[in-house]
Amino acid sequence: MRLGLVHTSATLVEVFAKLCAEHLPGVGTFNIVDDSLIKNTIAAGRLTPQTARRVAGHIGSAEAAGADHILVTCSSIGAAVEAAEPLTGVPVTRVDRPMADRAVALGRRIGVLATLSTTLEPTADLVRRRAGGKDVELTARLCEGAFEALMSGDAATHDARVAAALTELAGQVDVVVLAQASMARVVVDVQVPVLASPPLAMEYLAKELHT
Repeated sequence: MRLGLVHTSATLVEVFAKLCAEHLPGVGTFNIVDDSLIKNTIAAGRLTPQTARRVAGHIGSAEAAGADHILVTCSSIGAAVEAAEPLTGVPVTRVDRPMADRAVALGRRIGVLATLSTTLEPTADLVRRRAGGKDVELTARLCEGAFEALMSGDAATHDARVAAALTELAGQVDVVVLAQASMARVVVDVQVPVLASPPLAMEYLAKELHT
């Protein structure tokens, strides 16, 4: 059994390597990293058709390399992942889908916190769709400047800004969704569940790959 991981940031390789070692013992893994996918998406302010085609190409490359299951770890390109699924001969998981399902199960008032505008709406849209007929109330918040700080090497500023926004949002909702895998590093003690996509995706894959 082999899991292929497609990343848009090299910083996530180590994060998911540790999670795979913990949750997927005995499963071989390999990584495809292309940070131009997220850089081009940020520059355009949206997921473009050109970038979506390249995402599909990377997913196809992972299948050709022998993956039995493919995990794409970037939420900003989630729509491209879903578009590529019917074209792929092995299961493909967008990293935030298990998180969205958990959020819908935990509460009606769902907060979505992101550090990129290109991730905020795709994640909120995913939560709405995964809710099906359930009546949910979404509150979306953008944590300005945090992503830029992290990319420039200032992790402390990123963490502080996310923590402050998370504390404020938690007082208004039943559950908070952290829209990006890069936000999972921030731990704040609040009174509602705070969901991060990497561990929940790994829990999902542990069930899928070991059945």
